[in-house]
Amino acid sequence: MSFIMDCLSVNEKGNLSMGGCDVKEVAETYGTPVYMMDEDDIRKNCRIYANAMKKYYGDRGLVLYASKAFSCKYIYKVAMEEGLGVDTVSGGEIYTALKAGFPAEKIYFHGNNKTEDEIELAIKNDIGCIVVDNCDEVDRIEEIAGRYGKTVKAMFRVSPGVDAHTHDFIKTGQIDSKFGEAIETGDAIKLIKYASIKKNINIAGLHCHIGSQIFELDPFCETAEIMIDFIDEIRKETGIVISELNLGGGFGIKYTEEDDPVDFDKFIEAVSKTVKAKTKEKGLPCPFILMEPGRSLVAPSGITVYKVGTVKRIKDIRNYVCVDGGMGDNPRFIMYGARHGALLVENPLGEKEETVTIAGKCCESGDVLVENIELPKAKKGDYLAVLTTGAYNYSMASNYNRIPRPPVVMLKNGKATVVVKRESYEDIIKNDLI
Repeated sequence: MSFIMDCLSVNEKGNLSMGGCDVKEVAETYGTPVYMMDEDDIRKNCRIYANAMKKYYGDRGLVLYASKAFSCKYIYKVAMEEGLGVDTVSGGEIYTALKAGFPAEKIYFHGNNKTEDEIELAIKNDIGCIVVDNCDEVDRIEEIAGRYGKTVKAMFRVSPGVDAHTHDFIKTGQIDSKFGEAIETGDAIKLIKYASIKKNINIAGLHCHIGSQIFELDPFCETAEIMIDFIDEIRKETGIVISELNLGGGFGIKYTEEDDPVDFDKFIEAVSKTVKAKTKEKGLPCPFILMEPGRSLVAPSGITVYKVGTVKRIKDIRNYVCVDGGMGDNPRFIMYGARHGALLVENPLGEKEETVTIAGKCCESGDVLVENIELPKAKKGDYLAVLTTGAYNYSMASNYNRIPRPPVVMLKNGKATVVVKRESYEDIIKNDLI
């Protein structure tokens, strides 16, 4: 039997194994809940993207890791070692990347409402590129860059008006998005023209992103066509030749058996054909291409392991398997009904005997991790793994109900290394003043 996640297997004890480690033993050593990530699998995913970019764009492309998916010092070090750049969306992510030793020139700073402090942090540290969202931000960057006597390399986020077939909460490319300015309304060209008169801003490129967890090629190819058309419009109206184009990320991954993602290599190949054909048609030089996968680099390499506490069987209605974590460490279900697979760690290949809802311990009826999943019969004390949690689980985790956040343990070659420690109750109250 194969698992949804390529990095999972069953060892000689019959237990779930990842990164050469017995998942039960790691859970017993570090306690639960615990995030576990397979480092070699993350690196494999990085190389798939990097090799595809090299194959289809030569030296005219760069993969940026969208670090909002999972941000800590260790993952920035992995991205650096694999030759990636990084996409950051806050001062905290910039600060973490710099503290990890990530080269500032390969850090790109995004966000629809960057604060003055964040912009100043980026400019002071010579961050490689700021992705500008609107005219108000142009003014803030111009003023702060002038104060430091620097010229800022800038890309400009625009909305291509492509409706990606995904959850409304993770669509970003439609006209009414909070991100960027729409091409269709004329606001995008106004943004470029407004920035072109500023002396401390260097217009280097364009950025777009149409959404996340997308399984189709066509929206990405359509987006590339629209963006090349817009580059041509900018050249004709302003004389500015755009040298970089960031086509975003959002490539879908397999969370459940029903998901059918396209190989990442095929995504990049299809988009590259569109970019090359369209630039040739318009008589444009092919821009330097950037893509920013996040979820697809780390989500398939992570699991979250819990211990079962209560099993509640309500006859003919519902069976609850209650675990020692919940919406604080995995908020994706309560936020947008995200689906995950799950396995019993000590019986991952066991016969599926009942349909259960895996519930968390938080004081909310909606605190559910996985709904209506078939599993072998679970009992108190069993270890249970929720799958494909390497993205948007630790990064979105909270201290709701004043529950400490779990540690992150990186698994590689049979060795487990804690890269983010478990929070303590003392950590919970450390910022309370009275």
